[in-house]
Amino acid sequence: MNEPEIPDPYCNPDSPVAITFDEITSAAYRIKSGIKNTECSKSEHLTNLTGMEIYIKKEFLQATGSFKERGARFAMLRMPDDVKAKGVVAASAGNHAQACCYHGLTLGIPVTVVMPECAPIMKIQKCRNYKGNVIVQGKNLSESKKIALAYARDNGMMYLNGYDHPQVLAGQGTIGLEVWEQVPDLGAVIVPVGGGGLLAGICVAIKALDRNIQVIGVEPERAACLTEAFKVGKPVEVKVDSTLADGLAVAKIGVNSFECVKRILDKCVAVKEQYVALAILRLVEYEKSVVEGAGASPLAAILQGLVPELKGKKVCLILSGGNIDTTVLGRVLERGLAADGRLVKVKVCISDRIGGIEDLSNTIGSLGVHIKDMVHERAWVVEDVFKVEVKVICECRDREHSLTLKETLANKYGSIYFNGQLYPDDDIARPTAIFAGPPSQPPMLPETTSLSVQQNVVDLE
Repeated sequence: MNEPEIPDPYCNPDSPVAITFDEITSAAYRIKSGIKNTECSKSEHLTNLTGMEIYIKKEFLQATGSFKERGARFAMLRMPDDVKAKGVVAASAGNHAQACCYHGLTLGIPVTVVMPECAPIMKIQKCRNYKGNVIVQGKNLSESKKIALAYARDNGMMYLNGYDHPQVLAGQGTIGLEVWEQVPDLGAVIVPVGGGGLLAGICVAIKALDRNIQVIGVEPERAACLTEAFKVGKPVEVKVDSTLADGLAVAKIGVNSFECVKRILDKCVAVKEQYVALAILRLVEYEKSVVEGAGASPLAAILQGLVPELKGKKVCLILSGGNIDTTVLGRVLERGLAADGRLVKVKVCISDRIGGIEDLSNTIGSLGVHIKDMVHERAWVVEDVFKVEVKVICECRDREHSLTLKETLANKYGSIYFNGQLYPDDDIARPTAIFAGPPSQPPMLPETTSLSVQQNVVDLE
């Protein structure tokens, strides 16, 4: 029989708490000695790319690489002395855990963090480097949270929710104060949404300073808990699938966070995975900034065309963190290149006689396309013993260049598979190879239609 879930006394769904502007200003004063007032600079490259005047708030420059330090430090500073002596417990897969351990070390407060088994080894090790007591237990964050709540109860310690504790929300809101000071005549702020703590704090701060500044939340399509909460009018649990924005993979929006934003947030949008990858790539190439998927999601919303009403306005993107796993970064950049039309996969059926491969290579090379990899397979070609199926991975300059490659190969060899899609898909002669099943990959970055935008947007006006 399952044990009843231990409630978090600071996050009561029957009595949610909305933070105030005064609490945010108090947090700003209390944490300023231990938190960086991070740079918020105009990006000429992204401005030219998007048609908006883009400013980027570089929260990945905090000591532990994310905005989470603000809320963690403020909550720890506000703890009574007897609670400080016993310490705090947190459940986190990375950023909140690191923030708690780092500021616990600087403030002399014992910290225990429960991290799920799927947490990156790099983040686990960083918490240990900050002298935190690290418990790796639980298949996912929900299980780790239950373990952490039980540990806090059994040891007389305080459980510190990383996205819904009121003092954590107030600490995150200090970003809104800084942005308002750093960007005169600001038109909009786009904020990543996981559990909602960052959005809640910034939304309360910005709306108190200037009601006309738009605040837009952005979450991954594969963990759209705020979108669902607005549909039903309260926080509800949603199915969470793996996402590049792993820091936003939260099944249920915080009850206090939702209470803060439900009447004042302007808009909530959900982004697709390929646009998150593309946004990470753009930030690396244009801004020389390595950010995690969560931090890139505000730019992803723009690239996907979900906020067309911001054209011509001053827009601040909150780059919330930079703790992307180094083992994942290369794969993410490759996905970004594929989404950008610069890394393409082609399957084509060619002659298996002498000169067949050379002719294909020369055709591709004559277009200025670089061949990264080439594999040929004979066993699945059944209609002609002198034919071979060849899979080629190519690097192109841009999408237009890749389309030229597609047309050239189709004209010469007949139907081909280009990025998993049969082209041309009509009644002309099919290739003689048996390709490996139906295409499994969606078309690269299809043009966003008004319908697709509406399916991913909750407009709260």
